[in-house]
Amino acid sequence: MAEFPRLQSERLVLRAFTPDDAPEVERLAGAREVAAGTLTMPHPYPEGAAATWIATHAGTVEGGDGLTLAVERLADRALLGAISLRIEREHERAELGYWIGRPYWGSGYATEAAAALVAYAFEQLELNRVYAYHFSTNPASGRVLQKIGMRHEGVRRQHHRKWGELVDNDAYAILRSEWRA
Repeated sequence: MAEFPRLQSERLVLRAFTPDDAPEVERLAGAREVAAGTLTMPHPYPEGAAATWIATHAGTVEGGDGLTLAVERLADRALLGAISLRIEREHERAELGYWIGRPYWGSGYATEAAAALVAYAFEQLELNRVYAYHFSTNPASGRVLQKIGMRHEGVRRQHHRKWGELVDNDAYAILRSEWRA
């Protein structure tokens, strides 16, 4: 995997971020509700941080360690959020991560983007397993994972510290054989 794929679903395009996306990333990621559902997104979101973050993506793709794509609505090219795979080739697996901007919640965009990227992981990257975690305080993210066929594998109790509190972390995964079925 040396270059960014461009994936299309019914309503979305998953594509490489460009420097022009930085202001919209900062606006969307700046919402406290968005940052609350992620492990590493800062709040408040610092000015210039999106450009720095976007600049890291090419190196990750070139190294084969991962892939971060913009989630864009096909109809009007609106940037909705981000989706990623953190790839572990030696284990034939990847961790799925995503966030969608608050104005676009509840429209099925996270589910549609996740399904497209999981299909890419199994069909193109030929991985065996895709897994994901979400804070137990964010059950909507768990519903996304269930809708794309992932199975709940357990809860890592008080596994992460988020904004000074220890929070539980739900684990999900899907195997290529399950996805094919």
